[in-house]
Amino acid sequence: MSLAANLRLSSPVAKAALRSGATSTAQTLIVHRRPIFDFTAFGNTNKQYARRKLVGYSMEQMYLVVSDVENYKTFVPWCQKSLVSVKEKDYLKANLIIGFPPINEQYTSEVTMLKPHLVRAECTEGRLFDHLLTLWRFSPGIRSQPQSCLVDFQVSFQFRSSLHSKMANLFFDKVVLQMEEAFIEEVYRRYGKATIPTQIIMTSDTIKA
Repeated sequence: MSLAANLRLSSPVAKAALRSGATSTAQTLIVHRRPIFDFTAFGNTNKQYARRKLVGYSMEQMYLVVSDVENYKTFVPWCQKSLVSVKEKDYLKANLIIGFPPINEQYTSEVTMLKPHLVRAECTEGRLFDHLLTLWRFSPGIRSQPQSCLVDFQVSFQFRSSLHSKMANLFFDKVVLQMEEAFIEEVYRRYGKATIPTQIIMTSDTIKA
């Protein structure tokens, strides 16, 4: 099957790009047809969030920041520790501590990477989460603007404690949004001003008690 057969144009995206002046033709922006992430396997108490953005940075710039787990403690909100214990070309293991009331816990994250397309992190050890899975995907943005890309960010998690799970409903959106924005701010700090304004293409969240 050809690449074109697996892609489609998203008219709301194209319209947004035209309004922003980012592109002269709606057909320069391509969005994947397939679902971004399947959350259904984790049950009804799962907290889920997904967002797609068009950003004015390259896939490699975004990838380098997201895969820099060792420095999360310097720019990711509530990350108090990020120590990489194993590091290979496409894989690393890190010990992290997150802390914000009422949570202050340590866990181990295994991260698989495919430069510059994918960073996938999964909690494998820790008392806090029954599961924690984050996924970043980077794909080409506007054809006429090489210094742009589509960023798909997804997170799915479930606390082991029912108390933590209930409390998460109160601050989940705020925490996830601030963490997501922290990566964009770090890309700006490292590489300068974006070539185009950030555009939100899609947002989906599900919070169930």
